[in-house]
Amino acid sequence: MKKIGVLGLQGAVEEHIRAVEACGAEGVVVKKKEQLDEIDGLILPGGESTAMRRLIDRYGFMAELKQFAESKPVFGTCAGLILLAKRIEGQEDAHIGAMDITVARNSFGRQRESFEETIRVNGIAEDFPAVFIRAPHIVSVSDHVEVLAECRGRIVAVRQGNLLGCSFHPELTDDLRMTEYFLSMARIPV
Repeated sequence: MKKIGVLGLQGAVEEHIRAVEACGAEGVVVKKKEQLDEIDGLILPGGESTAMRRLIDRYGFMAELKQFAESKPVFGTCAGLILLAKRIEGQEDAHIGAMDITVARNSFGRQRESFEETIRVNGIAEDFPAVFIRAPHIVSVSDHVEVLAECRGRIVAVRQGNLLGCSFHPELTDDLRMTEYFLSMARIPV
């Protein structure tokens, strides 16, 4: 059985594991960099990107995450999208920096402005229930990044080769279509 890892340092880890397993793959909580060698794809969950970055640095994950993102499927949701972005507005340094996009943090507002909205995700769903919690949005993309979805005039989902990113939290809904799409990128039948 193919294995999908979920970076287990902070954030919506168990929710992603449940979604992966509901799609028929094995979900693995990744807490050690050595585990990256044992998985076929990786999800960077939503949570708090600054806290995640501190933990990535503390446990010495960064070089391995960058290397993993060069060749294997990686799906970043909300804070995970920020970790994948090459550029972050108002910040000099990126994190993993594998996806050729610029993101703006908390662009839909604070926690109390969180919302759910049905959006169209190209090639995936005409009616996806997207949950936005202190969500970033994608300000700009390079020519080789495919825009998959927009919400309220802002880009909220993209794909660049083996990398998938979204501003919202698909793991917080019962709709598995985004997770299924990612598993198909990892060549896991659903």
